[in-house]
Amino acid sequence: MEQKNKYSIIVPTYNERLNIALIVYLIFKHLRDVDFEIIVVDDGSPDGTQEVVKQLQKLYGEDRILLRPRPKKLGLGTAYIHGLKHASGNFVVIMDADLSHHPKYLPCFINIVTGTRYVKGGGVHGWSLMRKLTSRGANVLAQTLLWPGVSDLTGSFRLYKKSVLEDVISSCVSKGYVFQMEMIVRASRKGYHIEEVPITFVDRVFGSSKLGGSEIIEYLKGLSYLLVTT
Repeated sequence: MEQKNKYSIIVPTYNERLNIALIVYLIFKHLRDVDFEIIVVDDGSPDGTQEVVKQLQKLYGEDRILLRPRPKKLGLGTAYIHGLKHASGNFVVIMDADLSHHPKYLPCFINIVTGTRYVKGGGVHGWSLMRKLTSRGANVLAQTLLWPGVSDLTGSFRLYKKSVLEDVISSCVSKGYVFQMEMIVRASRKGYHIEEVPITFVDRVFGSSKLGGSEIIEYLKGLSYLLVTT
């Protein structure tokens, strides 16, 4: 008998009290006939994010919403690894909690899928010109040096087969912002099939971006590392 697919949606959070309930509602709205679980990996948010998630567990069930907290901010890459340890699905989705990744795209995601802002039908709304230039420049630089075969290396809205994600993630050494780029580059180098779905990235409604100068420096270091090792 063919196994029914189950999807584990890993959502790392830090100070997302104002966003997490809405993103959960939208996931349930757009995946009505899908077997899934949401794994919230919260890094010790001081704003009460975990308390909101516990209320959502009472509403939707602890089997559908798993809260797997960590004591402090430990990096995005390790958040995915932590969430993966608790995933029971054979497919894994990674996405942000700040509503920049709209769950309406989830039904389109199959195999290894990465949402892309940089093909026809995709785009970005709500970013300043400097933020757009930074993101676009980072992708153009990586495309030129690494030739990964995908258009959006820095996005973090993706679906993987669990076995593929376990294989790829075991090869990664990055911990922070550059982790998304390293995962997609290593997946490409390993010969995995990658499909891209156009998405519109919308800037967060509540809270502030966690991307700063230190993340940009880490990105450049990570790019240099991947150029040498892949």
